[in-house]
Amino acid sequence: MVQLIPRVVFDAEKMRAEDARLGRDYEYNRMLGTPYVMRRRILLGPSGLPCTPPPWGALVAVELSTARILWQTPLGSFTRPFDVELASRVREEWGSPNLGGPITTAGGLVFIGASIDRWLRAFDVETGRELWRGALPESGKATPMSYQLERGEQYVAIAAGGGDVWGAGDYVVAFRLRRDR
Repeated sequence: MVQLIPRVVFDAEKMRAEDARLGRDYEYNRMLGTPYVMRRRILLGPSGLPCTPPPWGALVAVELSTARILWQTPLGSFTRPFDVELASRVREEWGSPNLGGPITTAGGLVFIGASIDRWLRAFDVETGRELWRGALPESGKATPMSYQLERGEQYVAIAAGGGDVWGAGDYVVAFRLRRDR
C-alpha cells in the first residue's frame, strides 16, 4: 500500500508515534523535490505472509506490439525477514514483493534487484533464464544502471539498502561485466 501525504501536513514524529501505538510498520520516504512524503507498507495477513495471492513478485517479458507475454519468472525469495519456520512454508515460485525495476543491455541481458532478498540477478532477455546472481549487502530495492569506462569495461551498479523492515544501510554496489556476452 502506498500513500502520498502532502508535505505541509506531514509531522514525522507524530506519524511514527501513531504507527508505533497501533503496531504498524510503515516506511516513509521524503521524496525530496516533491510536495509529498510517501508512506508505504506491504500488508501482511495473520500468517505473516502478504494478503495478496502469490506470486508476490515476477519478472515478465511482454511483446509490446501484441501485448503477448513472452516469458515470466518468479523474482526473489521471501526468506527475509521471516523466522525459519515461516520461511520454510514459502515456496520459491512465489517470489517476493518487488521494489525496483530492470535494465536491459545491448548484449541481451536483463539486470534486476527489486526483491527483498540480497541478490542482483541477470536474465537472458530471450528466454528469461537466470544466468547469474551477485550478492548484495542489503536488498537492491532500486533500478540498476549500466556504464562503460573509456577503456571499454562495462559495469552494472545498484543502490542497496534503505531504512525499512528489510534491512537498513546505504550502499552502491558495482559489478564488472565479462566481455564474452
